[in-house]
Amino acid sequence: MAAPHARPRRHDPDRRERLVDAALRVVGRAGIAGLSHRTVAAEADVPLGSTTYHFASLDELLVAALRKANDNFGRALRESPGIADPASDLAAVLARLMGDWIGGDRRGVELEYELYLAALRRPALRPVAAEWADDVGRVLAARTDPATARAVIALMDGVCLQVLLTGGAYDEGYAREMLARVLATPDT
Repeated sequence: MAAPHARPRRHDPDRRERLVDAALRVVGRAGIAGLSHRTVAAEADVPLGSTTYHFASLDELLVAALRKANDNFGRALRESPGIADPASDLAAVLARLMGDWIGGDRRGVELEYELYLAALRRPALRPVAAEWADDVGRVLAARTDPATARAVIALMDGVCLQVLLTGGAYDEGYAREMLARVLATPDT
């Protein structure tokens, strides 16, 4: 028999997703060091037990957050008509997409890279970071070979990280030129 003053159990099918969103806000504001079950529960305005019910560890929560954050650039890439069009200048399309991405919500880009680079110290995040690279690589490999696609990803990451770390402005012309060099078909 239930206690007479027990609160009825609240049906909240979106709670897990709200917790992931709350984790992204906490990391965006306080970094990964500021992430705890307690800070996420407070941010999501749910009981602390909800976070541990849905995510047994912080790594599980970080995996879900990284998976959600990773999709922003990947989705833009997949949805870009210029990527699939063999007549388009792939270097120009990629440079423009990078510019739109890094020139948009800069905090969001910083958050994505913070979570992505957290895989260096948190092995649980490595498969998710690899998923992102594999997904982007598959999209690019439709226009080039897999090895060149990986080189393009490395260049795009490098350019974005330099802009983020130095606080400099993104130079679309430079990015396009460097991408064109990597994408150039060598003479045989």
